[in-house]
Amino acid sequence: MNPALQRPAVTAADRVLQELLRAIVAGEIAPGSKISEPELAKRFDLSRAPLREALARLERCHLLERTPNAGARVVKLSTENLLSLYQLREELEGLACRLAASQMSDAEIREMQDLLDQHLSSQRVREGESYYQEAGDLDFHYRIILGSKNPYLINILTDELYHLMRMYRVQLGMNGPRVSRAFDEHKAIINAIANRDGELADLLMRRHIAASRRNIEHKLSELEQQGN
Repeated sequence: MNPALQRPAVTAADRVLQELLRAIVAGEIAPGSKISEPELAKRFDLSRAPLREALARLERCHLLERTPNAGARVVKLSTENLLSLYQLREELEGLACRLAASQMSDAEIREMQDLLDQHLSSQRVREGESYYQEAGDLDFHYRIILGSKNPYLINILTDELYHLMRMYRVQLGMNGPRVSRAFDEHKAIINAIANRDGELADLLMRRHIAASRRNIEHKLSELEQQGN
């Protein structure tokens, strides 16, 4: 096996972290929910030390917030936080595209084009029902970020902010007319990268993320109105 592909042994904290990440991103643990360490320790049959390590890592991913004398809660999805997050995302993913246009190999670009073909093969995408992407290597944005080959940028976008971005994307994701438009925008971005036009790829990604933000902002506004 290539040493670069080897993975360290999965610890108890790793196992709990992955399960909690999945549940929080999917909304199975609802935004704003209070985190009970005794309940989680019982649920995962785990001692407090690895559990607290996992919770600390969730804080670093901005999925948990701690309040003095109130403990930890899952972050809430809000318009204010969405705008702050997507302002940063627009800048950094635009940069990732610009770098990817010069750094990705022809083989990597072909793999990205194949990935989009896989996405289109989904009946839900073809019929405009939804456009859900699994995390990691099956995620178009994740692969573009890796294609930048910039370790600091990759760390910020795939570690520190990735799961919070996915929380918004998964819980308030695309359906209806936005599905086909988003897919077409992905195709245009990878075509610009294939043509080694970093400036255009940057611009197209910024526009794509801005459109995504407006779509999510609209849904958040509807939910906030229903809650009033």
